[in-house]
Amino acid sequence: QVQLVESGGGLVQAGGSLRLSCVASGRAFSTNYMSWFRQVPGKEREFVAGHSWSGGRTYYADSVKGRFTISRDNAKNTVSLQMNSLKPEETAVYYCAARAQSLRSNNVGDYAYWGQGTQVTVSS
Repeated sequence: QVQLVESGGGLVQAGGSLRLSCVASGRAFSTNYMSWFRQVPGKEREFVAGHSWSGGRTYYADSVKGRFTISRDNAKNTVSLQMNSLKPEETAVYYCAARAQSLRSNNVGDYAYWGQGTQVTVSS
């Protein structure tokens, strides 16, 4: 079993920055690919960014490219999301997710493990 615990959410003004972190515990091989998703009430959960365990390859949604950076510390089983130039429409609950397969995926259904989510609110 894998547990994911997010932290770092909060309230920030438009144009500001936040850094989210996710610590994974449990079976290491189940977290070959880790990603961040976000969800607004009433809308589907959407992919934000992903990071492979091997090779350090990253993958971003077009809407966040150039502003968000995902990083991973395998020794600490931690994946982080640095979010810059935040916009009010990016207010959402942000979730950390993990899958055993090493291939990237932006599909919610491909992830077996999820954190509880952390609220990010961007004020205008």
